[in-house]
Amino acid sequence: MDGSLELPQARKYSRFQKLIQYLRPHWIRVGIGVFTLLAVNGIGTYLPLAISQVIDELQTQFQLSQLWQEVGLIVGLATLMLLMRMVSRIAIFGVGRQVEFDLKQQIFDHVLRLEPAYFATRTIGDLINRATSDVDNIRRLVGFALLSFVNTLFAYMLTLPIMFGIDLELSLAAIAVYPFIFLLVNRFSKRLKAQQVAVQECLSRLSDLIQEDMSGISLIKIYSQEQNEQQAFVHLNQKLLDANLRLAKTRNILFPILGGIASLSLLVLIWFGGRAIASGAITVGGFVALILYVERLIFPTALLGFTITAYQRGEVSIDRIEAILTVQPAIDSEPDAIALPLANVKGELQARHLTFTYPGADRPALKDVSFTLEPGKTVAIVGPVGSGKSTLANAIPRLLDIQSGQLFLDGRDITQVQLRDLRAAIAYVPQDSFLFSTTIKNNIRYGKPNLEQFEIEQAAKQSQVHSEILNFPQTYKTLVGERGITLSGGQRQRTALARALVVDAPILILDDALASVDNQTATEILKNLTEGTQRKTVLFITHQLSAAAIADRIWVMDKGEIVQVGTHEDLLARAGLYQTLWKQYQLEKNLG
Repeated sequence: MDGSLELPQARKYSRFQKLIQYLRPHWIRVGIGVFTLLAVNGIGTYLPLAISQVIDELQTQFQLSQLWQEVGLIVGLATLMLLMRMVSRIAIFGVGRQVEFDLKQQIFDHVLRLEPAYFATRTIGDLINRATSDVDNIRRLVGFALLSFVNTLFAYMLTLPIMFGIDLELSLAAIAVYPFIFLLVNRFSKRLKAQQVAVQECLSRLSDLIQEDMSGISLIKIYSQEQNEQQAFVHLNQKLLDANLRLAKTRNILFPILGGIASLSLLVLIWFGGRAIASGAITVGGFVALILYVERLIFPTALLGFTITAYQRGEVSIDRIEAILTVQPAIDSEPDAIALPLANVKGELQARHLTFTYPGADRPALKDVSFTLEPGKTVAIVGPVGSGKSTLANAIPRLLDIQSGQLFLDGRDITQVQLRDLRAAIAYVPQDSFLFSTTIKNNIRYGKPNLEQFEIEQAAKQSQVHSEILNFPQTYKTLVGERGITLSGGQRQRTALARALVVDAPILILDDALASVDNQTATEILKNLTEGTQRKTVLFITHQLSAAAIADRIWVMDKGEIVQVGTHEDLLARAGLYQTLWKQYQLEKNLG
């Protein structure tokens, strides 16, 4: 299974445009943050000038009252700058958190629209990692990195002109080392990005292993594979550690060098500035102002390494997130699809030369299948493994991407019906009777959350699981655990059937959904479904031929085709696949 998600060449995009797209809904808060940062840097640029003026005035005349006024003004401006910096951080970091919320919601909503086949070639752990770790990296990009970049930009834009105005030669000497910083950053950026990609991929693989092991913990214990799984975890965990250490090594080499080079500018200024003061080329106040301005530039310049790391992480994560969001659902409602209210659905199904081939397969899973199933009738579908039974079951609610003009519901092409309306008309119980980690009651009423207790119990009685639920200490409030692990296989299947029955859809599809139920119970369940005045249209895929025998019709499938059709008695009376399957079934039953 390939868990990677690559962005198709045809859907390349600008990361900057994506960044703007993430920020656009929150432009007011971004604007507040940017404006307050501009104000902070404006005040920060004025303060050294004010201090310089005070120092120069003290050399010529000293008045204590005037000094207190100047100090009060400086303290007041510094306090205002502190408050405005707090506002800028709250605004921009808040935008980061909001973008994180938006992206997680967008990913979840998008994933719900994708067809089941998408998840067959992707690992759940990798998807979870992208929706958490990668989104967190984007939060840092639009939070910390944006704040740092804007702050650095304003600091240079406002500080350099004033430094040049005080003394051009000293200012140029002080910032002469800065080009080396940008060259160093450019040299390390590709390495940082590659190492960040490696970290994210290792983290995804480790998440995959944890998710799979937690889901299959019973199997691990049954086969005594704890040690092997531990070794696998140690291997992947070590690879993640090595990737993180390589990234940390690069960062720990780069960041101190950046800080050291930035600090060199202060030493250069002190060296040449002392001579300039001695020669009278600059006042003491002007020299102090230059020192303060250089110190203002040291911090954002040294912080550039952290900003680049956050940017590289965010850039990698944008690619990984967009690899999910740019995938268009292969199965969706057509723009001109018609609505089909549930009350108007009769339940007639028709196939006209239905053919379907799985991607990469060399032969069709369904080949020229045609049938008409009248409303309220029950059809059992039998056949050997791989004959196309489940494929047919998945095609009817459009879980597979079938072509138009092949399947019809009440005479309407299902590809031309609103997808939500189509699936609302079909209750489908697949082979894997998945249950959520909640109570039995909540699992049964999943399709109708506001269902009354008596309606829940009625569905449970129809599926022959009510009496067993009452034997649990907490009855319908019993927690079923991860994927229903606390229930037996038969109880899980019948609970899943009860969940389908409460939806009260006109069409019910059971894809070997009673495989873990004994023949007698399965037969009783089918009788419950086929009796009464408001009968559903039922497609019952099964290997239990005694249960299939009570259906109105039986379809026998082989190699993707319906090869026999008839009642149980008709099919037994003539030679064919059904007669062979029945003899095998009776032999297995007698041996059992």
